[in-house]
Amino acid sequence: MSTLDRSKTPKGGPIRNFDFPAVDRRVLKNGLDLRVAHMNRLPVVSLNLFVRSGESALYGKNAGLAVLAADALEGGTARRTGSELAEALERIGARVSATGGWEGTSIGLSCLAERLDEAVGLLAEAVLEPSFPEEEVARARDQQLAGIRQRAKDPASLASDTAPTRYFTEGSPYARPIDGSAESIAEMSRDQLRGYASANFLPAGGGLIVAGDVETREVEQMVADHFTSWSGAPASIPDFSSEAATRERRVYVVHRPGSVQTEIRVGHVGAARSTPDYYALSVANMVLGGMFTSRLNLNLREKNGFTYGVRSRFSFRSEAGPFEVSTSVGNDVTASAVREIMVELKAMAAQGPTADEVAAARDYAAGIFGLQLETAGQVAARVTQLVVYGLPERYFDDYRDNVRDVTTEEVAAAAAIHIRPDEVQVVLVGDADVIGPPVEELGLGPVEVVASPS
Repeated sequence: MSTLDRSKTPKGGPIRNFDFPAVDRRVLKNGLDLRVAHMNRLPVVSLNLFVRSGESALYGKNAGLAVLAADALEGGTARRTGSELAEALERIGARVSATGGWEGTSIGLSCLAERLDEAVGLLAEAVLEPSFPEEEVARARDQQLAGIRQRAKDPASLASDTAPTRYFTEGSPYARPIDGSAESIAEMSRDQLRGYASANFLPAGGGLIVAGDVETREVEQMVADHFTSWSGAPASIPDFSSEAATRERRVYVVHRPGSVQTEIRVGHVGAARSTPDYYALSVANMVLGGMFTSRLNLNLREKNGFTYGVRSRFSFRSEAGPFEVSTSVGNDVTASAVREIMVELKAMAAQGPTADEVAAARDYAAGIFGLQLETAGQVAARVTQLVVYGLPERYFDDYRDNVRDVTTEEVAAAAAIHIRPDEVQVVLVGDADVIGPPVEELGLGPVEVVASPS
């Protein structure tokens, strides 16, 4: 019997074949993009109705309106109260949820395949005839305000909300939290929500994505039956481009007296989802800070013991979203952690990854792909991305081959373009009296200290 040598990393096995579910596509007369992913393992269906009206088209006093409208959507219709709508859904074992995002608003539904027609009828009622009763609007508004105020008191949330204000130009939707501000939300009324839904919950440019045990022709008929006169395009259209607030490296400290830890965010404007470098850049980020064995984690966690974990991320959106490194450390190692983050950013931008690092990241991305598509809901979410970002119809069929075809040279080139250490904004939330002097000694750039809002 051979003994196991625990000093050596086990070799990975071959990546198994995985076929993405077959997807039928129809573009309906009203402009709605219908996609049906066939999954016959279980008699269940997940549906996602995507309307292209989101937070990236909202500014100033309207910030957070799409999020609030989605949250209040289930409050009732012209025919039923919120309780009656919930009871009707429960009777057929259906669940509905709505979410306002940067790109648009998604209304999700799940049920048994045999109850889909009834569920689609209730979904159409909620989307086409929302009543937004005053008490439901007040509930959703108060809940959103409470979340905004709570985040201002939580160091991690405060850091994540503050950092984009340093990355993006003032007035850009991406420079603010997705659910708006206390000032914008507090003034929102029932009439404002009703007007927004009427003008924007429209089909053109959107999509209806269905995954599960159902036939395409059946779904088409359901749409024809329940969304008979639905037509038009959303009125709110994004009108901005992602621009950096500054290309000068700066340090911004939110002073929280008495804090024993520091929340660190280091980043800048990243890349749009449409970038030709998407695969290479995704692999570069995995090597840098997107896996447990990433450079940042091996440095800050395993080698130095500064943190329980650190990650980097490109938030790919229709316009360039943020690139950011995030972690939390003790006050005594804050400056050291920032220094090591800068070391890793500079090394990745200047030299790129090794061939072994790229191979490991490619195999990881290809290996976990199927694990993220185990349910109808997960498949529906992926197919929705095809609609949202205008991706090729075979995008997910070819994903694993495409990511495994990325070369080390391509990853290095993408990192050199999209990771820019000299332009990062360093945002720290902690005790400025303790962390300020050693951070200033790093010589990263001008240091600005402001009081915490809490």
